[in-house]
Amino acid sequence: MSRLRVGVIGCGSWGRNHVRTVAALPDAELAAVCDASEAVRGRIARQYPAATVTDDPRELLGMVEAVVIATPALTHADLARQAIAAGVPALVEKPFALSVADAEDVAERAETAGVPVMAGHLLVYHPVVERLRQLMAEGRLGQVYYLYSQRVNLGQVRPDENALWSFGPHDVSVALYLLDQAPVNVTAVGKSYLQRGIEDVVFLTMEFASGVLAHVQLSWLDPHKERKLTVVGSKQMAVFDDMQAREKLRIYDKGVDRPPEYGSYGESLQIREGDIYIPRVPGSEPLALELGHFVKVARRETTARSGAADGVRVVRVLEAATESLKNLGQPIGVTS
Repeated sequence: MSRLRVGVIGCGSWGRNHVRTVAALPDAELAAVCDASEAVRGRIARQYPAATVTDDPRELLGMVEAVVIATPALTHADLARQAIAAGVPALVEKPFALSVADAEDVAERAETAGVPVMAGHLLVYHPVVERLRQLMAEGRLGQVYYLYSQRVNLGQVRPDENALWSFGPHDVSVALYLLDQAPVNVTAVGKSYLQRGIEDVVFLTMEFASGVLAHVQLSWLDPHKERKLTVVGSKQMAVFDDMQAREKLRIYDKGVDRPPEYGSYGESLQIREGDIYIPRVPGSEPLALELGHFVKVARRETTARSGAADGVRVVRVLEAATESLKNLGQPIGVTS
C-alpha cells in the first residue's frame, strides 16, 4: 500500500510538531505544508525539500489525501469546511471550533459528505489515559466519585484566546472520554490579570448526571508547571502526572470503607491505607499515536476515537463555561 499523502496547514509553535511527526510516520508522506508566514515557509522548505510549500490552503487541499489543520483557532471551522468540500479527511486541532454552531455545522457537513473529520484531542491518545480508562471500565477503582485536574504554567500567554479555550479542551476531552458521558451542568469562574477581557486563570467544574464531579484548574499565571489528573473512586484512587518523565501513573489502594452493618455512625467509616503501585505503560509519543490513528481514519480503516461529534461535545462544554464566566459562576446547562 502506498503511503498516504498528508498536508499540514499552520506550522506555528504546535503545528511544526505535526509537520515533524507526519514526516516520520511509516504509512504517510509529508506531501505539502501551508503557512501564512514567509519565514516559516522558508524554514519548512529547507527542512523538508520534498514537500510542496505554499501560502494557499486551497492549493494544498488539491494535492493531498488528508490534512492536519493547526492554524489559529478562529480559522479552524472555515478550513475544516474547505477540506470537507474538497473531499479531504481532516484532523482539526483543538479547539474544534469557537462556537457550538460552527462545530455542529462542520460535523453535519462531514457526515453528509462522508468525509472523516477528527478533533485534535491529543490526550485521549495518551497511553496513560487509555490505561486509566481501561482500569475504570474494569471497575478497578470502584465507583468513581470525582476527578480533578491541573493544567497550569508560567507563560504561554495567548492574546487571541483565554486559558479556558487554550488549555481547557485537553482536560474536558479527557474527562468526557474517561467517564463516557457529557456533563449536564457547568460552572466557571476566572479573572483577567494580564490582559483585559482575556482570563489568565479559570476554575471549571462539570457536573454529570451520574453524580460525578470533574474540576479543572487552568492558568498560565502560576509559579508551578503542572499537568496532573486525579481520579477518586470508592476502591482505589489514581494519579496521572504528565510532568513525570517515567512512572506517570500511580494507583493508590486508599479509601474509606463503610460496612453494610454497624452500631453507630462513627463505627461505619473506616480509613483504608493500602499499597501504591505503578502500572507499566508504554512510553509512546501521544502525537505519533494520534496521527497514526488519523492515517487509518483517513483510509476508512477505522472510526475516529475523537471524531467530529466529540469535538462538538467539548465545544458545548467550553461555550457553556464561557457563559458561566460572564455570569460570575452561574451554573449553565449543557445541551446534548
